Amino acid sequence: MATVAVQSFVSAPLQIPNVTQFKIGICQLIVTTEKSANIFNARSLIQTAAEQGATLILLPEMWNCPYSTDLFAKFAEEFSDIDSAPSLLMLSEVASSLGVTIIGGSIPEKDAGQLYNSCPVFGPNGELKAKHRKIHLFDMGKPLPGEVQFKESVNISAGEKPTVVDTDFGRIGIGICHDIRFPELAMSYSARGAHLICYPGAFNMSTGATLWELEQRTRAVDNQLYVASCSLSRDSASSYMIWGHSTVVGPMGKIIATTGHEEAALIAEIDYAAIQWTRESLPLESQKRNDIYQFVDLLRESLNS
Repeated sequence: MATVAVQSFVSAPLQIPNVTQFKIGICQLIVTTEKSANIFNARSLIQTAAEQGATLILLPEMWNCPYSTDLFAKFAEEFSDIDSAPSLLMLSEVASSLGVTIIGGSIPEKDAGQLYNSCPVFGPNGELKAKHRKIHLFDMGKPLPGEVQFKESVNISAGEKPTVVDTDFGRIGIGICHDIRFPELAMSYSARGAHLICYPGAFNMSTGATLWELEQRTRAVDNQLYVASCSLSRDSASSYMIWGHSTVVGPMGKIIATTGHEEAALIAEIDYAAIQWTRESLPLESQKRNDIYQFVDLLRESLNS
């Protein structure tokens, strides 16, 4: 049995990171039914992005396997043993050899008999710095016109906590695909001092056309920070058709860079001075009506703790 403690959430001050201007590389990948080919392809596009000056690199959701729920278990890896996990081992080795930080999209994770949709974060020394398990699973209540039925929760367990990781490139919040639909998660990252939120994703043709860009710009402008997304490319091997259009958005909601639907290594310039300028020009934090509403954090604690 658990109790729920409610505390007023005080926003953390925005810290100045070691690096305030840098290039982010977005690797929009083709995914095949061959895991080894997917790993090789991801490594190649990461190297391409690094050669173009990217020092922070983002991969898409489920980049090591087709985006099909019946295949997740086959392609899953254990994060507790990187040496026996070929996808994770590649990310660790290439991060170290290139001296880059990698937000590793997501791959299926197996742990204690459960499957998760998980994003690993590797630092420039090859160390696994953090892991985000997708919190909001994508279950279609009713198929959209022209779309196949999709129910992620049939095979995947949901994550239980938000993920913020401190890097040389500031504090980064992580969300995976459907996580972007929930503004509360982005608000919590902003309140925790995030400079950037990264969303690896795989929106489909219907939700992508209608919502993908809209959600990214909204999360960015409401929280006055940067948002970066990375999608699979549309011609990936799956019955689930991917929208593509990986994007980087600035704190005023302006699209800085975007791809089409094909495989691409997108390079975008990020300057955190834009966050400070935006917040000074439009001081939303000081204008909030805490006498009328408050953002609270729900802390679940066991009775024995």
